[in-house]
Amino acid sequence: MGRAAEMIGTTPGFLRAIGEHRLITPLRSEGGHRRYSRYQLRIAARTRELVDSGTPIDAACRIVILEDQLEEAQRINAAHHRAAPGQNPPSAA
Repeated sequence: MGRAAEMIGTTPGFLRAIGEHRLITPLRSEGGHRRYSRYQLRIAARTRELVDSGTPIDAACRIVILEDQLEEAQRINAAHHRAAPGQNPPSAA
């Protein structure tokens, strides 16, 4: 946990806090040490940016979740458009 915190420029306490907010859930080694994926570290770093700019941690966690959901939806939408070339997108009524 200390190394992960150091990598993103924060404290182990911050990583525990975002874990308590259920933003990330690290895997555990056999010895009980937390293991963070690159994705989780990226999410933690983005959350830290928001908190450092004055956003409360609970709001920062929610923002990061929504940003992640939007990115995934955009990825899926782009994949659908590539899979169905030549189809017109639905018109706005």
